[in-house]
Amino acid sequence: MTASIGGVFPVLPTVFTATGDIDENGLANVIDYAIDRGVDGVVFPGLASEYDMLTLDERDAMIHFVGNRVAGRAHFVVGASGGDLHESTRLATAGAAAGAVAAMVMTPKSVGADAMLLSAFYAALGARADLPLMLQNAPTPMGLGLSGAQLREIVQATDAIRWVKEENMPCGQRISELLEHRPSSLLGVFGGAGGRYITDELARGAIGTMPAVETPEIHVALMTAHLAGDSEKVRDLYEAVLPILMMQAVFRWRLTKEVLRRRGLIANAYTRSPGPEFDSGDHEELTRILDRLENYSEGGAVR
Repeated sequence: MTASIGGVFPVLPTVFTATGDIDENGLANVIDYAIDRGVDGVVFPGLASEYDMLTLDERDAMIHFVGNRVAGRAHFVVGASGGDLHESTRLATAGAAAGAVAAMVMTPKSVGADAMLLSAFYAALGARADLPLMLQNAPTPMGLGLSGAQLREIVQATDAIRWVKEENMPCGQRISELLEHRPSSLLGVFGGAGGRYITDELARGAIGTMPAVETPEIHVALMTAHLAGDSEKVRDLYEAVLPILMMQAVFRWRLTKEVLRRRGLIANAYTRSPGPEFDSGDHEELTRILDRLENYSEGGAVR
């Protein structure tokens, strides 16, 4: 039976030691922290997990680790994006064995943007995976950046796809377009893109969000306010968190991990993925941002 999911589903990072090995204890701390802050579920591995920096064996092993750590306390969506059908099937099957309720799969570049071929890929994966699927429509170069018409054609072609994570710009417009002519098998659309467009996505009918995990308590409060119809509180929370979302858009994994390090959840902010690094001015700016967020965090946990 397909689970009913929605709400806040942060994408977990892969935590590393200073030498680049996987730090399971650090990841366990992050999982527990997010769940304790009231998230509806977690996602692993995704783009924010540096999934493309992990070997297939590492992804397989860590999927089981995450599932065992979550242990039914929240929903678990497994990231099953792979280079081909075989890899995605292996990852989705691992997720099913680890208690996942769905497999999120980015449009594979090996298949290309032809809607008919992509429909066949998702149908075949759905038949093999023993999990309902979430199509992740990420922009290029990470994904294929499908148009609204392409996306609708693929979702209509197979009932294996029950959700869409829409990250192709402009996200809000594309969510409206998909929901306006909603395929009967589609249960809902999630927003992504780090949560930078969450207010627009929710206003247009998104059932949830999949941000990074540096501020789960604020995303939970924002979603609670949205479900209660408190649009002013939604806007206040969004405006409060926007500076860190903008910084996260630049530094990606390093920003998330630096915040988690400052929270005392992980020992090291090491990333395998290349990208901009913090200098002293960036550290000072992050401190200012986190100081302003103290009122939104339990006990001033963000510093």
